[in-house]
Amino acid sequence: MKYVNARDVLPPDLLNEVQNYISGDLIYIPKQADNKAAWGQISGIREEVRHRNQYIFEQYKSGVTVDELMAEHCLSEASIKKIVYRSRNALC
Repeated sequence: MKYVNARDVLPPDLLNEVQNYISGDLIYIPKQADNKAAWGQISGIREEVRHRNQYIFEQYKSGVTVDELMAEHCLSEASIKKIVYRSRNALC
């Protein structure tokens, strides 16, 4: 997120109106809901997590224990169980 001077992007009338509410402080203006990217979509982490979870489920199906998966992936027992449960239900 970069800093943009409102004077450079807002018309003078709108700038004056905004200054009636806040003046001299920083303000964050969020994107419109229809312009938001889903979590991890831009960075690619969403796809990485999906692949990791598939790999964990395949390991579990082949007999790797929850404790072994916890150690290998540095995740809690609850996280491993959640991944396995969701993956199993996705197949149904």
